[in-house]
Formats: sequence, C-alpha cells, structure tokens
Amino acid sequence: MVLRRAPLIVAVATAALLAGAAVAPALSATAVAPVSDVAPDAAPAAATPVEANGQLRVCGVRLCNEQGKEIQLRGMSTHGTQWYSQCVDDASLDTLAYDWNADVVRVSTYVQEDGYETDPARFTVLVNQYIDMLTARGLYVIVDWHMLSPGDPNFNLDRAKTFFTAIAERNNGNDNIIYEVANEPNGVSWQTIKGYHEQIVPVVRAKDPDAVILLGTRAWSSLGVSDGASESEVVNNPVNASNVMYTFHFYAASHGQEYLDALSRAADRIPMFITEFGTQDYAGEGANDFAAAQRYLDLAADKKISWVNWNFSDDHRSGAVFTQGTCGGGDYGTGRLKEAGTWIRDQIRTPDDF
Repeated sequence: MVLRRAPLIVAVATAALLAGAAVAPALSATAVAPVSDVAPDAAPAAATPVEANGQLRVCGVRLCNEQGKEIQLRGMSTHGTQWYSQCVDDASLDTLAYDWNADVVRVSTYVQEDGYETDPARFTVLVNQYIDMLTARGLYVIVDWHMLSPGDPNFNLDRAKTFFTAIAERNNGNDNIIYEVANEPNGVSWQTIKGYHEQIVPVVRAKDPDAVILLGTRAWSSLGVSDGASESEVVNNPVNASNVMYTFHFYAASHGQEYLDALSRAADRIPMFITEFGTQDYAGEGANDFAAAQRYLDLAADKKISWVNWNFSDDHRSGAVFTQGTCGGGDYGTGRLKEAGTWIRDQIRTPDDF
C-alpha cells in the first residue's frame, strides 16, 4: 500500500508550480524538524504513486513501473472541462489524492461540443494547469483527447497534432504524463483508426519519447464489439508503434458478458487500459449495476489492467460521483457522494500493489 504525502506540503508545491517557480522535492514533516527531534526509528517519508513508480512503460502486455514491476493504476476521469472545470480545484484534488488514494486522473478535453476547437489556446493552458496541480500531488495524468462526434479521428488530425505537440513539448520533463490520443472512435473501420494512430504517435514521440500512449479502438473503444466485431481485428493488425496500449470502455448496465470476454481475451494478447467506465448504462445514466461492474474490476485486478472511472463531477446523471451543487463549494466529503461515488471511492481506496 502506498502512503500519501501530507496535503499541506503539496499545497505549497502547487502554489509554487502555478507561480512558475521551480519546485524542489517535497519534504515530510519530520524531514524539516531539527535532527535532535527526530526519533531514530522514524518512519520513512510517504511516497506518492509517481515517487513509488517513476516513468511507466509497457512491458509485454502489461503496464510496468521503472523497476520493471507490473502495476495497476486506479483513478477518476474529469468530465468535460468546458462544463465542469469548477470540479477540478485544490480541495477536490486533495480529496482524490489523500482520501480516495487515487493513482491517476484523466483530464478530458473535448474537441467539439464547445471544447478545444472553440479556443485552442485556452484549453491548452487549462490542461497544463491541471497537469501542474496533479504533478504536485504525485499523481499520474492521462491527457485525454476527447473526440466523440464526428467519430473519425482523422477529422481532428491537424488539431490533435497542434494540441499534443504543445502539451508534450511543455511537459516532456515529467515522468507522470500518459497520452490518450483518441477517446472513442466510431463509425469508421479499425484500419482508418489505425492510420490515425500511426500519424499522431510520432508527433508525441518527437517531444516526449518515453511516455506511454493510449490508443482508442473501434466502436467507442469497445474493441469493435459494439459494431459486431471482436478484439481479433486489433490483435491481428496492431498499430506499428512501441510503448503503446489499447483502450477499452464499458458501462456495466449496458455491456454484458460478450464485452467482458473480449476484454479478457485481448488482455492476454495486447496491452489494455480501461480509460473510461461506469456502473450505469452507456449514457452514464440510470440504475447502477455494481455486480456487473465488480466482475470487470475483478478481471482487471487479476490481469493488472489499469482503470479510470467516469466521472469526477456533480453532473445530474447517476454516473457523476458528487451530488449536484458540490463542485466549487470546498466540501468533497463522503456526505456529498452519490451511490456510485461511494462505491467507486471504496474501489480506489483498496491498497495498491506497488
């Protein structure tokens, strides 16, 4: 189990990062005490997920830390930052890091739907701000290019090149950045999606050669299952790139055994990462199916598949973890959680195996 750094120290680091100052490695409370006041058997300084694991890489079909140990990351995805930026503040991220014990946060930048295309400079700055805040707390960050409609990722290829060049160039000194280059491709073939990936991966690699890159799969990142296909199209025709993983999304009340079986088979052949899931239906609404969701998470634990839940907001839908009106108020405690929020917090809080 990884212990978390004290919030006070991280708050100071966050302030320094956002002010543009260089931040020295954070010290524990005991580290700043006079030597004579420190007991000989004092506990070591607490480790964050990034301190414990460093630069991640793909080894075989698993995600590994810099020591080569297979690991699983667990965390949350923001909602679209054009709508719910108020849900990503110091208080909410402190809660996620120190109460929930999350390892990773997915920052979702919608391309359309009043997102990136309306003001590329503003959304690029916002992503960098969130990266700084999460880096100060020692968490991994998934930079999510949240293309959804239109479903052909090539429609936004030039925008994606601009965005990822800027983000990777600015953050290539960080060990905690993971790039998700296409959220949910849909309505096009795997060959078309693969062609997009083989154009955008070199753009990231040119600025950040060591980072793990996550690749969307056909039919809303279902490995093609939602279009009547199977994981075999990816397994038998993978993207020509190294240090990459393939994404899978599921919503427990909508995606049954066929989807679970496809994920299980795929995870034995190619590196998989669940970058979005919910305990409700595919729209993030309706009743929770915790039993079905648990089957997925049990599989993920068994095969070391990292996962991120949708979503860390106070949207009215049942898939948002907080009750309406929570965000921006400073109180993100358990009394503000919806049923799904309580369940996913408990899942994330189980000890890490780092």
